[in-house]
Amino acid sequence: MLREVLTAQWCLESKVEGDRMKVALVTGASKGIGKACALRLAKDGYTVVVNYSNSDAAAQETLSQIQAAGGEGMVYKADVSKLDQVKLMIREVFKAYGRIDVLVNNAGIVRDEYLLMINPDTLDKCFELNVKGYIYCAQQVALKMFKQKSGVIINMSSVSSKFALAGQSVYSATKGAVNSLTQTLAKELGGYGIRVNAVAPGFIATEMIDAIPEEKRKAYVEQIPLKRFGTADEVANMVSALVSDQFAYVTGQVFVLDGGLSL
Repeated sequence: MLREVLTAQWCLESKVEGDRMKVALVTGASKGIGKACALRLAKDGYTVVVNYSNSDAAAQETLSQIQAAGGEGMVYKADVSKLDQVKLMIREVFKAYGRIDVLVNNAGIVRDEYLLMINPDTLDKCFELNVKGYIYCAQQVALKMFKQKSGVIINMSSVSSKFALAGQSVYSATKGAVNSLTQTLAKELGGYGIRVNAVAPGFIATEMIDAIPEEKRKAYVEQIPLKRFGTADEVANMVSALVSDQFAYVTGQVFVLDGGLSL
C-alpha cells in the first residue's frame, strides 16, 4: 500500500507546475465496465485511482494499461461496503493528490434468485455493496468536493432498475435505490457545485454475459432493437461525456444505455 501511495506522490510532484491535475476514483475498476471507465478517463487526462477488492493482478493490469497509454494513476484495494476502508481510501487518495474531481461508483454484485429462493445472505451482500457502498463512497468523496466547490459523481445503475427481468428482484431493488439516491444527492449537493448522474446499462458484453449459455444469449439479443449487446467502452464513453463540461448543466438524471431494450 505504501508503495502505491509513494508512487502517486511522485507522479504529483512530477507534474508541470500550474497544470491542474484532475483526479478520478473508479470503484470496481479491475475488470469489465469499471476497467473501461478507468481507461477512458485516463485517456481524457484524469489521473485515475483504480479501486478493487479481490484481484491484485487484474487491478495492476488496468494500471499498467493506463501507464502504457501515457496516463497516471494508482491502485487501491478496499471493500467499499466497509465504511472504515472507504474512509481510509479517500484519505490516502487525497493525501497523494490533494483533490478528487470524479467518483464513478461502479463496484457491485449480481445474484439472480427467484423470490422464493432469496436468502438473507443474498439480501445483505447485494444491499451492502450496491447501495451502502455507493452511499459510503459518495459521502466521503463529497466531503472533499465541498472544499473544491466542484465535482462529479456517476452512479452505475442498470436497465434492471426500469425493465423487469425474472429472478432479479433483489438486484433490481438495489439499482432502483441507486436511481433514487442519484436524484436525492443531486438536490443535496448541487449548491456546492457537485453534479450527480447515473448510467443504466443494459446487456453489456462482459465476462458476466460470456458466462450465459449461447442459446440464452441469442434469446436476449432478439429482445434488443439494435440486435446486439453493448460494449464496456460504450458505457465508458457515456461516463466520459457526463463528467465533461459539455454536460455541466445536467444533474440528477438516469441515462439508459440498452440498445432500446427497455422501450
